[in-house]
Amino acid sequence: MKLLAPELLSPAEMGKADEAAIAGGAPGIALMENAGRAVARAVMRRFAPCRTLVLCGPGNNGGDGYITARRLAEAGWPVALASLAAPRPGTDAALAAARWRGPCADFSPAASVRAELVIDAVFGAGLARPVEGLVADTLCAARLVAAIDVPSGLDGANGTVLGYAPSAALTVTFFRRKPGHVLLPGRLLCGALILAEIGIPPSVLETVHPRTFANGPALWRLPMPASDSHKWSRGHVTVLGGATMTGAARLAAAGARRIGAGMVTIAAPASAAPVYRVGAAGVIVSEAPLAELLQDARRQVFVCGPGLGVDAARIALPALLAAKRRIVVDADALTAFAGSIAGLRGAAVLTPHEGEFARLFGTVGPNRLEAAREAARRTGAVVVLKGADTVIAAPDGWAAVNDSAPPDLATAGTGDVLAGMIAGLLAQGLAPREAASAGVFLHGAAAEAVGPGLIAEDLPQALPRVIASMRAQS
Repeated sequence: MKLLAPELLSPAEMGKADEAAIAGGAPGIALMENAGRAVARAVMRRFAPCRTLVLCGPGNNGGDGYITARRLAEAGWPVALASLAAPRPGTDAALAAARWRGPCADFSPAASVRAELVIDAVFGAGLARPVEGLVADTLCAARLVAAIDVPSGLDGANGTVLGYAPSAALTVTFFRRKPGHVLLPGRLLCGALILAEIGIPPSVLETVHPRTFANGPALWRLPMPASDSHKWSRGHVTVLGGATMTGAARLAAAGARRIGAGMVTIAAPASAAPVYRVGAAGVIVSEAPLAELLQDARRQVFVCGPGLGVDAARIALPALLAAKRRIVVDADALTAFAGSIAGLRGAAVLTPHEGEFARLFGTVGPNRLEAAREAARRTGAVVVLKGADTVIAAPDGWAAVNDSAPPDLATAGTGDVLAGMIAGLLAQGLAPREAASAGVFLHGAAAEAVGPGLIAEDLPQALPRVIASMRAQS
């Protein structure tokens, strides 16, 4: 299966890509013809010929719709076209509209109801105002929708809905996907997503300079043990364990071990050390004070937070930061610094879910992508905003969206495993951005491998076969 390109272009960036392609010699009408042809091809592959209504807006999205209608009619489909408003004279969309010689219908809910398939070419991804009134009513009346670029009303920059957006069975977009195609709820509204090449050369990305990506192996490389590797060369992860919720630290330790860290220590309070040692074969359990552990220069990576306790985290994290260690901050350590994010500066990776994020930075709001970016900028850390559409954001504005994790991950303890996995990748030499991205991706892939009935303990067990499969494909 062909992998989709990782770059996610905002509507503004896609506009730059179009401009660069045209400046490089690709006529705009030729790109539009290619787009309409690609949509018609995708529609014919997915649906049987049926009464089809193409709804066209006045812009380039509508221009794609006029060409789609013409191509379907040429293939023998019964097609009518409804125009919301005429394209501006002299534009490529106006030229495309002039080439339509088929029947026209009213732009109305009644026309949508009569059609067996409605092709939504009203508004593209850059829409800035809510879809409402006649447009919303007409789209809502459709029984089956195929969308060009995005379902009208979907903000391509962040996946939110402006007013109303239909739920499409098929969406065809061009050159590169947009963030709105992978962020929720946009991902769910797009249905089956087809990415079509229409003649825009990849070299235009050198002009666009994308800063948002779909998370996947194209963005990072998994560490491979060398033939002369030993446990110390593969890195040492220390997980700070709490006095009562011992399972969280043990899950983090298991994630670090299975991802490939050479050694893993749980730093345990003396009162809880016997509990940690039960079934802890392969994990070192140390009762030594944190100050003593920090004297060992080989202990460079720490997990601070899972099951640690808020009070203990307030003491431990500043000591780790002062010692210049690479720290994955999760759970209780995030809660401990709510209202005082300056105390997190110097950490390598922060892994909040939405509740923890809200306590630190305020409510996420509708734009998860920009919320995560701003949190990363403010803290200087890579931020993993966890959820069904996890966002990984770096302080320089780089961001990736992970869209492959199943809902089975919504169970206690899976976040602890993720924190340990990211730490294990840091210990093996990956930079924070790559460690966080790879950890999130593998976490989702392990969950997919387990399937229904998943509990947190299953994830570390699934990692070896997931990693082996990825290495075989690379």
